[in-house]
Amino acid sequence: MRAMPQTKTAVVVGALGVIGRYIVDKLAGLPDWQVVGLSRRRGEDRARLRYVSVDLGDARDAAAKLKDLGEATHVFYCAFQASGTQAADYARGTAANLALLENSVRPIDAVAKGLERVVLVTGTKYYGSHLGPFKTPAREDDPRHMPPDFYFDQIDWLTDFQRGRRWSWTELRPQTLCGFAPGTPMSIVPVIAVYAAISKALGLPLRFPGKPGAYRAIYQVTDSAHLANAFVWAALEARCANQAYNITNGDYFRWINLWPRIAEVFEMPAAEPQAISLVAHMADKGPLWERLVKAHRLQPYRYDEIVAWPFGDYVFSCDWDVMTSTTKARQHGFQDVVDSEDMFVRLLTQFRRERIVP
Repeated sequence: MRAMPQTKTAVVVGALGVIGRYIVDKLAGLPDWQVVGLSRRRGEDRARLRYVSVDLGDARDAAAKLKDLGEATHVFYCAFQASGTQAADYARGTAANLALLENSVRPIDAVAKGLERVVLVTGTKYYGSHLGPFKTPAREDDPRHMPPDFYFDQIDWLTDFQRGRRWSWTELRPQTLCGFAPGTPMSIVPVIAVYAAISKALGLPLRFPGKPGAYRAIYQVTDSAHLANAFVWAALEARCANQAYNITNGDYFRWINLWPRIAEVFEMPAAEPQAISLVAHMADKGPLWERLVKAHRLQPYRYDEIVAWPFGDYVFSCDWDVMTSTTKARQHGFQDVVDSEDMFVRLLTQFRRERIVP
């Protein structure tokens, strides 16, 4: 008689974001996991999944709300607090983002005697990918850029805090997430989808809105569902203890090759790039979006919660190669890959089919 798998309990920090919601869905579909989702907003409980509404920026609230998580075996940390209005500056929010991590891990560590691993997500800003050209493909042991960068503060604190404890940590470094979570500023897919919908409504072709150099540079992304798979691998693989890994789709592309395929999804002609500030040019398009929602009976997402234009300006202004090596993750057992061009077509088609955009 085969033994039943031992049930594990995951605490997903930032459970409604563009990473966390995919981790929750992944784990909730596995028979040997219980899931607790932490976020400011409360999600909808279901079998083997419950949510805790908590302000992780408030140490007292966190301690009070997390004191009953003694059953936790794994922490999946993917919370984030933006700093400033420019996406390229998000890495500067050191104090707030370090506090979120500390206020999550400390109280769980105090009560969860069976805690095995904390998986932390950072990103390729670790290498200075947001600052300008950097050594490519970047590897996990490459030197850091000049701080500030809250990724450094988080992993340094976690490394120090873990010493002498029974559990281990793993750090995952994705690049430009591709998923959907209303209210999150860190996914490029809704940026492209809403920009295309507005361009089409105005009778315009689909023009790449970034720098000409960015149109031709090498780039990479990470499918949120793919990253969720990597979180589960990192939580369970013994070789991942106290290690960092780049996690991307495993390929590279150039927007110049991808853009015509995106235009086809929206049944639009593609045209030559025209560099604009999405923040500036989309600022007055809220009323147009409201008319599109009504005319096409779209899901009732507000304009300001469905898309973050600063993130689009950031991604489309990178006129240098953005490449990291995923060799180490493959060597340690994470073999999954995603075709990025096919992923964009699939996700954008899904956005239309689910009536997120027309």
